[in-house]
Amino acid sequence: MDSVRLSKMVFHAYHGAHPEEKTLGQRFLVDLTVEGDFSDAGRSDDLSDAVDYGPIYGAVREIMESESVNLLEHLGERICQAVLGLSPRIRSVETAITKPSAPVAGVLAGATVTIRRRAPGSEY
Repeated sequence: MDSVRLSKMVFHAYHGAHPEEKTLGQRFLVDLTVEGDFSDAGRSDDLSDAVDYGPIYGAVREIMESESVNLLEHLGERICQAVLGLSPRIRSVETAITKPSAPVAGVLAGATVTIRRRAPGSEY
């Protein structure tokens, strides 16, 4: 199984269950890994045989910067479904969304939710 990873994508967005999160917004970090058999691209050195990560980034950005939602789990689900639909070469997607300024009464580097989904009928 091969993979492509987009690391530490940063977005300012208005997600969260608390009113101040929806008003002030905050920074979110997104890591995303797609998996599949990318051997055609390895042999050909041709972008048309590869999973182009530009559209992947675009899909993540669109979801992160559009409609405000309450839960990171919901964002993760939306991202995974959108990315799975970009290419039949993508057999699975894992996205980890971190909220560095999570509203909790304590000190932490952030709260992260990880969602992993597979394409229907995928062996991976």
